[in-house]
Amino acid sequence: MKAYVAGVGMTRFEKPETREWQYWDMAREAGTAALADAGIGYELVEQVPVGYCFQPSTAGQRAAYELGLTGVPVYNVNNNCATGSSALMLARQLVEGGVADCVLALGFEKMKRGALGGGADGGDFKTSPVARHYGIMAARHGFEMSPPTAQIFGDAAREHMAAHGTTEAQLAAVGAKNHRHSAHNPNAQFQDVYDVDEILASRVVHRPLTKLQCSPTSDGAAAAVVVSERFAERHALGGRAVEIVAQAMTTDTEASFASGSCIDVVGQPMSREAARQVYERSGLGIEDVDVVELHDCFSINELLTYEALGMCGEGESGKLVESGATTYGGRWVVNPSGGLISKGHPLGATGIAQVAELVWQLRGEAGRRQVPGARVALAHNIGLGGAAVVTMLRATD
Repeated sequence: MKAYVAGVGMTRFEKPETREWQYWDMAREAGTAALADAGIGYELVEQVPVGYCFQPSTAGQRAAYELGLTGVPVYNVNNNCATGSSALMLARQLVEGGVADCVLALGFEKMKRGALGGGADGGDFKTSPVARHYGIMAARHGFEMSPPTAQIFGDAAREHMAAHGTTEAQLAAVGAKNHRHSAHNPNAQFQDVYDVDEILASRVVHRPLTKLQCSPTSDGAAAAVVVSERFAERHALGGRAVEIVAQAMTTDTEASFASGSCIDVVGQPMSREAARQVYERSGLGIEDVDVVELHDCFSINELLTYEALGMCGEGESGKLVESGATTYGGRWVVNPSGGLISKGHPLGATGIAQVAELVWQLRGEAGRRQVPGARVALAHNIGLGGAAVVTMLRATD
């Protein structure tokens, strides 16, 4: 059975502690918007997978209760930065498997200011779920007094520069592109435009990554209504429903750790395998894709993902972004929303917000950031620890 995204909604992504709201307020805003976009009431929703990382157990119920008290199953999902796409994947599986005809995927996060701690409690990496990942990093690069997540991705950038001649300007070009894109996104946390020199001149977080190449902590929520083909027909959803053509999740294999490389530890092999599965299942390749929302938690990860998705050969991603191939007028438009770097990154919401952007693009509803003629879209969401989710979407009108 096919699955479709019939409605999407999201809040504006905000700097933590700048708006007086709670996670359930965010969820109510995003969920209500998604239901209104689909043109249905919450009473038609049969299941609700809810993604978040930093709220307490059963926060999914507390959030979903803002939309209605209908007694439906609510699942609490936590998969680090891939949490939102994991909730969406559960929604798709429930629909494709015939368990439900209408599922609401909901993701939110209320975060604290400052850099993420890398998944360790009080700096004790021995008990952290990502201890193996950081152990690989420390064995090759040592451990510096910089934020752990920026450090492991920054070390991946150093490896890419050493192996392939990637330049700091090419890394900064990712940040400049995504900040430029977000200027037209009213839901983005940042809407300021910076050029490459300004990106390079911003504060160094972990060399070579500067502040304007790093995703911020954010508050916000996103939601998607996933329905079956028969539900779409019964409720006359027509061309507004966007097909989930294929979707795959992968987790770490030996390839993540065997080389001792931070490029592998941060998930490039997972991303490559998830993309391969999606291309195989969908019968579509990256050459068929018009618009991409990918996980640019740091500028280097956008470059690594270009290679994993097959947009260029190994080591060629710096030249690809520099050429303009991944912005308006190029071969693809990557992160028209501004991506995580400029739109923001509330962990539980990110994967669903990516799909919301792509649904608007495929419907032709993205306003000044619209990708002309977009018909096929791809979302990529990854979490250290690890999980990678790739989703292929196609317009139906």
